[in-house]
Amino acid sequence: MHNKTLTEQQYQALANLRYVIRKFLHFSESAARQAGVEPQQHQLMLAIKGLPEGAKPTIGEIAERLQVQHNTAVELVNRAEAAGYVRRMKDRDDKRQVLVWLTDQGERVLDMLSAIHMSELKVMGPQLIQALESIVKEDMYSK
Repeated sequence: MHNKTLTEQQYQALANLRYVIRKFLHFSESAARQAGVEPQQHQLMLAIKGLPEGAKPTIGEIAERLQVQHNTAVELVNRAEAAGYVRRMKDRDDKRQVLVWLTDQGERVLDMLSAIHMSELKVMGPQLIQALESIVKEDMYSK
């Protein structure tokens, strides 16, 4: 636990960072809904497509990437599979593991939403960078 009291400027910087992140997340959720996709399904598809090289799209890995419980990830995959965005396959190397892949429909939806998000990040990116820089710059921590 950190006992140092923050300055008003630090509180403002933290609040501003959270505000800018929430603005982007609100945009993201609205864009997904306008495309007919639940925001969590969009996040699932992005997590699968954007896995680091060498990572397998298992339920456990997806749960970790989305920061949700395993059973929540299972339910999310169930709903996305029912909507036609993902499919499950047994891992060829380890038959006990089930891998989750995007369908062609999932790829199309994700491509469209990702293009919209990249465009929005060109606008909001500088705000996000400025908000983060105002927290991490060295002189903010000196009193």
